[in-house]
Amino acid sequence: MAYQISSDCISCGACAAECPVNAISEGDGKFVIDENACISCGSCAGVCPVGAPQEG
Repeated sequence: MAYQISSDCISCGACAAECPVNAISEGDGKFVIDENACISCGSCAGVCPVGAPQEG
């Protein structure tokens, strides 16, 4: 199941830099994950300082 970024996002960009398939981009006030491109690897969740990316 694809990851989603919660409202806890602080827009630091760490997740986008870590994504191996470039599924994460800057949205309006927070980063967003393209669920069609996400491979559910969890790399984004591993680097987020506030735990915003969550599988779901």
